[in-house]
Amino acid sequence: MRLRALFDAYYAGAWRALRRLGVDPGGVDDAAQEVFLVVSRRLDDIEAGSEKAFVLGVATRVASDFRRRQHRHGSVTDGEEVLAEVPSPEPTPEGILDRAQGRRVLEAILAAIPEDAREVFVLYEMEELTMQEISQALSLPPGTVASRLRRGRELFQAETTRLSAQRARLEARS
Repeated sequence: MRLRALFDAYYAGAWRALRRLGVDPGGVDDAAQEVFLVVSRRLDDIEAGSEKAFVLGVATRVASDFRRRQHRHGSVTDGEEVLAEVPSPEPTPEGILDRAQGRRVLEAILAAIPEDAREVFVLYEMEELTMQEISQALSLPPGTVASRLRRGRELFQAETTRLSAQRARLEARS
């Protein structure tokens, strides 16, 4: 019963986190299943009130494992691959294309951030965990979480600026 409640509450967030943490689109569903296999084995270790942090902490470790396996098998994505089409509330093909392009850009930006800073950045900015929850989920001191978040934000901004300038140069040529 508790596992089902955790699955219902946190599967979508774990799936998003896995994808944002660099798991190849073809492996995200398998990685998400692995997250909940770990959760099922560790149900007794999950403290009440820290379920989200626990699930997303497991997701960061699973994502790291999947990226290593992808790298060993030569299937690492370069951030330019389009995600499988996700149902969109926007009815027009243009709207769907815009969303897919936005996801590709986000993936490229996140891929440029080193793993340690990306994990904290994704958990804080996208999955809305608190710094304390991240500290607990990743077994890091609060100061380390804060410095990685700061670095992740700086790198995210720098990469966003770089991609914007690159796009402006391309548009100027055409």
